[in-house]
Amino acid sequence: LEKTEPGSIVWVDLTVPDAETLKSFYSEVTGWRPVPVAMGEYKDYAMNTPGSDQPTAGVCNARGTNAGLPAQWLIYIAVNDIDAAMTRCEELGGSVVVRPKGLGKGRYCVIRDPAGAVCALYQEAVEV
Repeated sequence: LEKTEPGSIVWVDLTVPDAETLKSFYSEVTGWRPVPVAMGEYKDYAMNTPGSDQPTAGVCNARGTNAGLPAQWLIYIAVNDIDAAMTRCEELGGSVVVRPKGLGKGRYCVIRDPAGAVCALYQEAVEV
């Protein structure tokens, strides 16, 4: 298994109040094929590249762990140490919007830079 290169963009998703409507919008505009992802009482969507089973993005409801995220495309940037990256973010005038949460086998958090832009940081699970 190859480790994700730190600094690379590893995912992108959009969190909105109504993922059902927006997944249809992006399907019509871009050709992405929505694939439901069960989230308990609702569904988020992996958006697959046309003609492929490869997800290229996500469209998520602003519920559960996504409650409170801004309605904008959010990039996930790989880091080696999410705790150190959050500390450095705050030292440099940024802020942590969402504290670390589990995501697959790793963890992510959402930060805001000093200019107000938001992104997520993602740390893969450490193999033992």
